[in-house]
Amino acid sequence: MNLNRFFSERKIDAGRILIEEDEDEKARIATCVLLLDIANSDDEFSDAEQDTIMAIVQKRFGVSEETARELLDRSAEERDDSVDLWRFAKVIREKYSLEEKRHVIRSIWQVVFADGTLSPHEDYLVHKLSKLLGLSHKELIEAKLHVSRGA
Repeated sequence: MNLNRFFSERKIDAGRILIEEDEDEKARIATCVLLLDIANSDDEFSDAEQDTIMAIVQKRFGVSEETARELLDRSAEERDDSVDLWRFAKVIREKYSLEEKRHVIRSIWQVVFADGTLSPHEDYLVHKLSKLLGLSHKELIEAKLHVSRGA
């Protein structure tokens, strides 16, 4: 299933862009953009990755499936309209605490491992995102181990 079909159930107001959102909403959208980007980095957005992202968003933000879908719709549009991930990582870096950033990188690893494989590009992208979020290599590896052990 492709990304467009997955999120096509709802249409959103094209006038809503990241700049217009409040700070908490910006951080939620930025987090979702990173999750969607890592899921698509190997050119296959699997059902397992979709389910993992939906579960992460619902649990992380304490929202219903419908609200999570709306958030992911807006995030998918933001991702499509962006040339890089820097501005999204910057929002997270500035808004989230160190522990929240660690949680984001653990969530990213969850999406990576959802389909049972770690492609070289996924590995590269997770390392890049970790740096953009201001996390150390040690924090990146701790997050990877935490997720791979099922903790």
